Amino acid sequence: MLYLSLLCTALGSGGIRPCVVAFGADQFGLGGRRPGGEQKWSYFNLYFFSMGLAVLLALTVVVYIQETVGWGWGFGIPAIAMFISVLSFVVGYPLYVKVKPEGSPFKRLLQVVVAALKKFKEPVPEDAGMLYHNKELDAANATDGRLLHSDQLRFLDRAAIVTPGDISGSGEPNLWRLSTVHRVEELKSIVRMLPLWAASITAVAAGSHNFTFAIQQARTMDRHLTPRFQIPPATMIIFTTLTMLVSLALYDRVFVPVARRYTGRKSGITYFQRMGAGFAVATLGVLAGALVEAKRRAAAAEHGLLDIPSAVVPVSVFWLVPQYALHGVGDALATVGHMEFLYDQSPESMRSSAAALFWVAGSLGNYLGTLLVTLVQSASRGEWLQDNINRGRLDYYYWLVTFLLVLNLAYYVVCFHFYTLKTFEVDAGDEAQRQRDAAGSVEAESELSARHVDVGVSGNGGVKL
Repeated sequence: MLYLSLLCTALGSGGIRPCVVAFGADQFGLGGRRPGGEQKWSYFNLYFFSMGLAVLLALTVVVYIQETVGWGWGFGIPAIAMFISVLSFVVGYPLYVKVKPEGSPFKRLLQVVVAALKKFKEPVPEDAGMLYHNKELDAANATDGRLLHSDQLRFLDRAAIVTPGDISGSGEPNLWRLSTVHRVEELKSIVRMLPLWAASITAVAAGSHNFTFAIQQARTMDRHLTPRFQIPPATMIIFTTLTMLVSLALYDRVFVPVARRYTGRKSGITYFQRMGAGFAVATLGVLAGALVEAKRRAAAAEHGLLDIPSAVVPVSVFWLVPQYALHGVGDALATVGHMEFLYDQSPESMRSSAAALFWVAGSLGNYLGTLLVTLVQSASRGEWLQDNINRGRLDYYYWLVTFLLVLNLAYYVVCFHFYTLKTFEVDAGDEAQRQRDAAGSVEAESELSARHVDVGVSGNGGVKL
């Protein structure tokens, strides 16, 4: 029964987490057809603030109830809270903006790949106007506007080359042989996102040691808050959660208004800058961990405690707070920026799938952290990471992770430099409202000066943004 309950929890989380982010963001200004686009980016801050607050309550209130009252109430209270949340969702359902699903986006992507492979011998025309366009076919999946042709990954353009037999006598295209430019660009958008998405995997792997080695460090340090009360080692993670909550609040209410005065952007800075800053702060967090571990181990050696792993080293556990706090600040920057990037740059019909990529990156990061520990254990022959942390060289491991994070930051900067933002075509009547909404969203164009988006009237009366 317990395993069945855990399975249901995993399935429920897998269904809720990718969808709730995209569904919530869709309530704020979809293209130029609804007001409120400028609040969209505050929504992402609020979402992760709510997530962090829930974690904080779980680590404090719920754990306290489990220990003092019993596991029945410990599980019962979250179950009641979930029931209330489902009830509130059902009651408010008629008020929500709901985007009608229009078939599987994965099928469309597969059709593009198949069509491109079938025409791998066809030469790609230099003039993108010769490729296949079908506004009616794309209308259901292009509420924000049809994606415009880009010069990257041009081998996929073969899917939009019209050849004999691609279109029936009734004018309907065979989608396994011919795709529109919009559908080809959907696949290009996903492919372009993957290198930047992958940069977050290493960052997650670096932070995973906060739940393992940092707790092992805390267990050997002086944890007395008062002469009679000691902080449990596992609760040190609260400092990461608290710092993230404070950082999100200050970012949204203080930093963004100040940055807006200098950048002119509703969002203050771009999500690219926010992710990069988060990766840099996370690197400092691991660096702080290495320095503190060196201090802790030196104190253990000075007091003759290297061979007594159960002894308390006379170093306050609060020396670990900086590394936990820096990871909290890094999460507030990189995590939210990562989700903003995935939501904004993914095709509009795949925003839930893009949000799922966010959680996949978290899972892969934890697996990568486990793999890294295994490789370090093998390479160091068990000397760096020992059960006796006083004899081990955990500080060396932290230095290794710091080096990997510096490489990851450099990799991110390179990927950012070559990244191309998606561009789309909209009706002229929506231009003014879309520009107001876009002021707080896709203003990262100015960061990519060599790839700014031109504004001009298209041949069919639309506006190219």
